[in-house]
Amino acid sequence: MAFWRRKKDDRYITLGLNQPAAGAEETAAPPAEARLEPPAGADAAAQAREPVAVPPAVEPVPTGAQPAPQPADETSLTDAREPEVIETPRPATAPTPAESGQREQQTAPRGPAPARSSAFASSSILGLNRTDAELQAEIEALEQTYAARFSRAIAATRDSLSEKIDKVFENRKQIDAALLDELEEALIAADLGVTTTLEILDKVRRGISRKEIGDIAALKAALKSELLGILRDSGRKGVATEEGVDDSITPYVIMVVGVNGVGKTTTIGKLAQRIKAEGNDVLICAADTFRAAASDQLAIWAERTGVPLIQQKSGTDPAAVLFDALKAAKARKSDVLIVDTAGRLHNKSNLMAELEKMKRVAGREVEGAPHETLLVVDAVTGQNGLEQARQFLKTANVTGIVLTKLDGTAKGGIAVAISKELGLPIRYAGIGERVDDLVVFDPEQYVNGLFA
Repeated sequence: MAFWRRKKDDRYITLGLNQPAAGAEETAAPPAEARLEPPAGADAAAQAREPVAVPPAVEPVPTGAQPAPQPADETSLTDAREPEVIETPRPATAPTPAESGQREQQTAPRGPAPARSSAFASSSILGLNRTDAELQAEIEALEQTYAARFSRAIAATRDSLSEKIDKVFENRKQIDAALLDELEEALIAADLGVTTTLEILDKVRRGISRKEIGDIAALKAALKSELLGILRDSGRKGVATEEGVDDSITPYVIMVVGVNGVGKTTTIGKLAQRIKAEGNDVLICAADTFRAAASDQLAIWAERTGVPLIQQKSGTDPAAVLFDALKAAKARKSDVLIVDTAGRLHNKSNLMAELEKMKRVAGREVEGAPHETLLVVDAVTGQNGLEQARQFLKTANVTGIVLTKLDGTAKGGIAVAISKELGLPIRYAGIGERVDDLVVFDPEQYVNGLFA
């Protein structure tokens, strides 16, 4: 699964390194019938006694230089590096014909290069030729790597939940009221929330009464199905994917909100790095001008990831900073603009007015902006994080959730509670401290990991 899937065009550039030049087969050697015409007035008998000269076939001699790149538009490659060309010193004097012939004999290929299949027609900008099958295998390997890391990240939640559920089911062969009561306590302790837990168990009880659930295995399967259904249904609200915005609308504007200390700045840095790694031009806007440390932290992340940062002095109107960033993004033809915002909740009226002004500025400069408003929630805080989310929903048009520090808590069940009570999709999950430890949240992978 690609991290950023908005652009659907092929990002690989064909340099034509593996295809013969046009008309090479026709011009490589003259036809066998071609002969040199005798000069006018020459003795025909003398010409008949001498063999007719045939021009030798001209073979291409590789020089080691890079081929001239194909013309491309300004947005296809933003920061592509020029290939390094190492030049060999030329001799002071011109080589003799014998030396030239010897050099050509040493460097000329022994025979024509075998034709490669059409699958090799595309090559990367580094000249590394791989078939479509090899590229697909590499993508699948990366997906498996992230899946394994995600599974390890929720190990604490899995161990806690599995331990509690296994203890409930220990030495039980039938489902009774006492078992369901103990299961309710276990799910609440895993931070699924009281409301979510009661609704799940209510459906389980109805299944038992209809004889659809008759043993412990069926009960576990029903729990798994209910959790997966909650996570999937949340994707119907908010913004579940960036592909909904037309490619012609640029930049794609993402506003990031959240209280201080939940990992908002770190999330922005990781998000910029992952989107940039997909081949997009990314720009960061430091619009949290009321906290001096916010701009300093973003500057560190921008330098670390190689993403440009638009910032101004402390106390500047955030909407003015956003306006400058939007102008810069359009001038650079950037694909994505990520906007940091203030994380204050003590004065909700000011925060709401500030966010509304920023939304008006963004919408005036770019159609439909902001296209996403992501709320960052710390998974470690559990139900407190859920309450913070409720408060932000009153002041900001949140379209999705980023759940951070998922690897550091045994209460990862908060993901289900957030999806159920807020009705918003969990877009991304933080699973570590490294710059690439931000993954697309996969509900099925999450639920399977909990019951592994």
